[in-house]
Amino acid sequence: MRRIAIAVVGSTLTLSLSACGAFGGSESESDAGPTKGAEVTVGLLLPETANTRYEKFDYPIIKRKVASLTRDKGRVQYANAEADADRQNDQMQKMIDDKVDVILLDAVDSHAVAGQVKKAKDAGIAVIAYDRLAEGPIDAYVSFDNELVGEVQGRTLLEAMGPGVDTSKKIVMMNGSPTDPNAAQFKEGALAQLNGKVTIAEEFDTKGWKPENAEANMAEAINNIGKGGIAGVYSANDGMAGGVIKALKAAGVTKMPPVTGQDAELDAVQRIVSGEQFMSVYKSYPTEAETAAEMAVAKVQGKDIQFDSLTRDRVSSPTNSNIPAQLVSVVALTRSNIEDTVIADGIYKKSDICAGKYKSACDAIGL
Repeated sequence: MRRIAIAVVGSTLTLSLSACGAFGGSESESDAGPTKGAEVTVGLLLPETANTRYEKFDYPIIKRKVASLTRDKGRVQYANAEADADRQNDQMQKMIDDKVDVILLDAVDSHAVAGQVKKAKDAGIAVIAYDRLAEGPIDAYVSFDNELVGEVQGRTLLEAMGPGVDTSKKIVMMNGSPTDPNAAQFKEGALAQLNGKVTIAEEFDTKGWKPENAEANMAEAINNIGKGGIAGVYSANDGMAGGVIKALKAAGVTKMPPVTGQDAELDAVQRIVSGEQFMSVYKSYPTEAETAAEMAVAKVQGKDIQFDSLTRDRVSSPTNSNIPAQLVSVVALTRSNIEDTVIADGIYKKSDICAGKYKSACDAIGL
């Protein structure tokens, strides 16, 4: 997998790649003429609603971008699986039966959906894996550099715990769902930073990424380690970080150890402001979602030059290798750069973050 350098600070650009000239040529340069006009149908399969990003950002951004690229003639057929792999298979089958032109697939279970990917391929429907790398004969993949996400989380956790190697410091690792291939990549990246520098006293794979499961796992870890013996918590995403913090509070912990996260959810940004959560990973959803829409429309319309320019990376799944991909970089989000990231990119307004009980905490850090 080609690695992408991390941008530590600064706003993530969300301009359309086509507007920036990233396609490397005009549409007239394409060797292949369009196979479909502007009236394209993009099937969008998203995995769950526990993470607020899918309903709040991914779906509406993709819908707007498809409309923009097709002069409002294209449409998005959308379904959310609510973390149910069987339901997602059924939803994908319906899209195949409905003869959508292309499918953007964010898999609940990357292995379980492979058969449906092949069915789509046999029906002449391109499948682009979105955010999570599905198995089967997918045409392309767009996501973030997932190992880099884990590296950023692990490195930032170590920085929060203090410099140097100290294996007497015990941490808890709260990894993501074992059915999500991204979770394994986050974990691999984090371990590359953490191994040999701290002691991983407890480690969990959290079923379904559910905050309540993370809370229960954390309660078990506290019981085994002792509430005063936890120097830090690696949490793979923000929802689980919320569950971790609930368990720590329930155990009577008043000064939180540094807790990581991912996705820059509003609740997490507010926890960072208040000092309950140390960091999150900000990933530019507009960049990922708009790129996915551009890839889908270019693929359907036979704009090979445009499609190729959007997929210059290569990745491999357990079933396929050398898959065309785009891996988007990420930013470590802490108190110090909230204004330069999620606010500057228009994800949240300062008034959203600093509402109610968080106003005084925002004032205290100059936000």
